[in-house]
Formats: sequence, structure tokens, C-alpha cells
Amino acid sequence: MKLAPGEFSKKVWELALKIPPGRVVTYGYLAVSAGGHPMMAQMITHILSKSPDADKVPWHRIVYANGKIWMDPKYDKIRAKLYKKEGIKLDKNNRIIDLEKIFHHFS
Repeated sequence: MKLAPGEFSKKVWELALKIPPGRVVTYGYLAVSAGGHPMMAQMITHILSKSPDADKVPWHRIVYANGKIWMDPKYDKIRAKLYKKEGIKLDKNNRIIDLEKIFHHFS
């Protein structure tokens, strides 16, 4: 599927907003689900930061394929609170516990 300029970003925003609390998706899965190539996963963080609804995007629900979360000292405490509130558990290496069980599949 070939997307018009800006359509990929719009689809990424749209899908990200559909990830329910307590569930996660990977950057690659989100990229493919939005009609892109798995290598476009590298663009997801940038696209989400430019969203017109950036404050509503559940960025903490998007993780690496191995279940590891993106760590940034600026957001670590916020992310920890959000995960705790949603019942998402991390191991000592900052990987999602039971990734397969809480993985969200778009319909």
C-alpha cells in the first residue's frame, strides 16, 4: 500500500490513540499497521511528538520489539506512574513482563 504524504503520520496518530490502557504495541507493529514498512518504526517517536494531540497520545504504550521501554530521564518517573496506574509491570532490565499477554492487536 502506497501512502500519500502525511497519510502515514495521520494513521500512526489514529492507531496510537486506540491503544487501550494496560496494553502495549511495538514500534514496528505500529508502523506496519499504519501501512508502512517495519523499518519505518524508527520514525514513530518523531511522528508522535508532532501530533496535533501530542498530549493525548499514549506514548508509554509503545515499546521496542523485545519488550524494552525507551528510557529518558526526563520522562522515567512519569512513565513509571503511568505503568503502575495501568498495571503494566517491568522487570529489572526495564522490559515489559508478559509482553505477549498485554500486546494489543489492531482489528
